[in-house]
Amino acid sequence: QVQLVESGGGLVQAGGSLRLSCAASGRTIADFHKAWFRQAPGKEREFVAGISWTGGSRYYADSVKGRFTISTDNTKNTVYLEMNSLKPEDTAVYYCAISSLYGRTSPGDYRDWGQGTQVTVSS
Repeated sequence: QVQLVESGGGLVQAGGSLRLSCAASGRTIADFHKAWFRQAPGKEREFVAGISWTGGSRYYADSVKGRFTISTDNTKNTVYLEMNSLKPEDTAVYYCAISSLYGRTSPGDYRDWGQGTQVTVSS
């Protein structure tokens, strides 16, 4: 069983930046595809960004394309989400997750979720 711990969230003004980290322990996640999701109050959990296990392929939700960048450091067993030009609508709890399937955007295709980190963007 792998444990995922997200960090790096906080309060930021619109237009600002944050870098989220997701550290894994218990086993290596190098051979899994990774993704970030988010969930705002009263809304369903939604896909944000995904990356292949090699780090060579990435895909994004249209709402964050060009502003967010997902990356992975398999030597550190960690996944990152660089968020720039943040908007108030980016406010949510952000979660990382892993999957044996690439290119998926449904939460049901992912396993081993972290506890999440809160991102709040003020206008």
